[in-house]
Amino acid sequence: MNKTRLLRDVGQSLWLDNITRELLDNGGLRKYIDEFSITGLTSNPTIFDEAIGNGDAYDAGIRAKSKDGKSDEALFIELALEDLRRAADLFRPVFDATDGVDGWVSMEVSPLLAADTHGSIDAAAKIHRQAGRPNLFVKIPGTPEGIPAIEESIFNGVPINVTLLFSAQQYTAAAEAYLRGIERRIAAGRTPDVASVASLFVSRWDKAVGENVPPELRNRLGIAIGQRTYVAYRKLLASERWTKLAGAGARPQRLLWASTGTKDPKASDTLYVEAFAAPDTIDTIPEKTLKAFGDHGEVHGVMAADGADAEAMLARFARAGVNVDALATQLQVDGAKAFVKSWQELLGRIADKSAALIAEDVN
Repeated sequence: MNKTRLLRDVGQSLWLDNITRELLDNGGLRKYIDEFSITGLTSNPTIFDEAIGNGDAYDAGIRAKSKDGKSDEALFIELALEDLRRAADLFRPVFDATDGVDGWVSMEVSPLLAADTHGSIDAAAKIHRQAGRPNLFVKIPGTPEGIPAIEESIFNGVPINVTLLFSAQQYTAAAEAYLRGIERRIAAGRTPDVASVASLFVSRWDKAVGENVPPELRNRLGIAIGQRTYVAYRKLLASERWTKLAGAGARPQRLLWASTGTKDPKASDTLYVEAFAAPDTIDTIPEKTLKAFGDHGEVHGVMAADGADAEAMLARFARAGVNVDALATQLQVDGAKAFVKSWQELLGRIADKSAALIAEDVN
């Protein structure tokens, strides 16, 4: 039996942390759906930069769109949405069967807008319209400037994947923005049925502290942060505030585990996937990690709603000199900068390819 079914059996959705045109063309995504229980996927600028740069699958599209006068961000968004529409259509049966709980794909607003609230609101609405698929999330980072953009986008009826969350505090801010958006919709007489997920990044915690902590603490910080956040998630779903919204027809903003590939070669390649087996959550898994778990992954029960030893573990990190709150802020800032870098490299790569392809045609 493919071990990924163990995660499905505990009530967790598995989404692929990747998309490429080649994966669509060669049936790879279809195989992951059929054989690995994949029911959605996520994308980001780094994924598209690597996909466009590592081959010629996008050359025809770049050539055609360049001839039509498209360039830079507009050209890229069209390329990306072509892929994401195809993926969304593959997941549409799951989306319909689960009444919109599962079967989603995600497209990021420009990382250059991470500190631009109004720009993010406008970009999210535009991508949502342009995509033309009900099962496409627009990703907005949960930065301080992104929080009001998330609330307004939810109020506007745009499904949002809140990205770049690194702590329970950041998650709670994103969750409350979602709740406020839904509450405003109800007050305005609109349907509260707008979907959202909140993406907590995991493995970057352990990469950040690396070997600056005692050996017995290595590769344990990300899990402790995740456990603490899961406690906040379960408490929110049990709250009177949420119960009232659910009674009005709202759907929960699901917690999503992101960055679940193991970065330490000395650690288990299924470390985070096994640790974050939990009902009513989503795990976005890189291809390499997905195959590893499918081969030899195990599920040793589900995450504890009370956080188990998370707080005791975080206290040990504090004694080791790790300021978790400061590091969470820094990881979010660094994550936003990394996406900006990938975005700029991506647009530069597209511009170079466009010029080279047009030159080929001229010659």
